[in-house]
Amino acid sequence: MKTLKFKTNIECSNCEARVKPFLDKKEGVASWQVDTNHVDKVLTVESESLEAKDIIKTIKRTGFVAEEIV
Repeated sequence: MKTLKFKTNIECSNCEARVKPFLDKKEGVASWQVDTNHVDKVLTVESESLEAKDIIKTIKRTGFVAEEIV
């Protein structure tokens, strides 16, 4: 299992609710969470098979932006 981290513009629980159905249905996502209290609004995704570009594309479809934290 690998952990992917992203800087996002997901700022509140309503924003998180907008991305929830997309990440919950995304095949390969074992778990995810957004730290809206962190200055960078960090999205953490646990996955066996997905790459950062897969998550970035999924987040973009919801109208938000994600940038991988390396």
